[in-house]
Amino acid sequence: MEALPTKPAIEQIADHITDAVMEHRLPPGIKLVEEKLASAFGVSRTKIRQALTLLAQEGLVTLHANRGAFVTRPTADEARDLFATRRLVEPEIVRNVIAKACEHDIARLHQHLANEAQARLAGDRRRIIRLSGQFHMLLATLAGNAFIEKLMAELCPLTCLIIALYDAPQTPACPEDEHSQIVEAIAAHDEDTAVRLMLHHLDHIEKELQLDAQPSTPNIHWESLYG
Repeated sequence: MEALPTKPAIEQIADHITDAVMEHRLPPGIKLVEEKLASAFGVSRTKIRQALTLLAQEGLVTLHANRGAFVTRPTADEARDLFATRRLVEPEIVRNVIAKACEHDIARLHQHLANEAQARLAGDRRRIIRLSGQFHMLLATLAGNAFIEKLMAELCPLTCLIIALYDAPQTPACPEDEHSQIVEAIAAHDEDTAVRLMLHHLDHIEKELQLDAQPSTPNIHWESLYG
């Protein structure tokens, strides 16, 4: 992770915590200790509290009176609802990308696929997980709908939380070849195929989850949040 500024802004603190969640370095249910965060980021507890409040508004953190802040721990039913929402939203994203994307946008998608391939080749699981979520965010950005993009910015980190809770530890966030198939269909302006592939992709991810099993919280080493 890149070195943080001496005194990062509230949004930067929130972004770094979000990255840690998406990379499975902060597991669902863990308490976010204000003192440790303040020390690590070199800011006051007030700024940490503001960053946690911002993340709570996005659903990534849950605030409990007199107990503190915790990384949200979605239930199995909430996981099913999230994927149902994504199946409604992401076909529209694909349609909008096909309608609006220029050659430069397609090139950005291919570059992202290359980055994913490089991360897999290196066996860099943290980067694989982060890039998998960023692929869906990139599509939302290219779709050009600010409201959908904002929604996806909430759904993608929550999806990573759900995968951390209910998936096998070494299972990638997204199957290896499915992103590239979606991009091929988008580049060919094949809307029906692109939508079908996206729906299959989301179904595949959900079916890999053990939503009927009792989830467990992984161990966490605080220094891994900042390293």
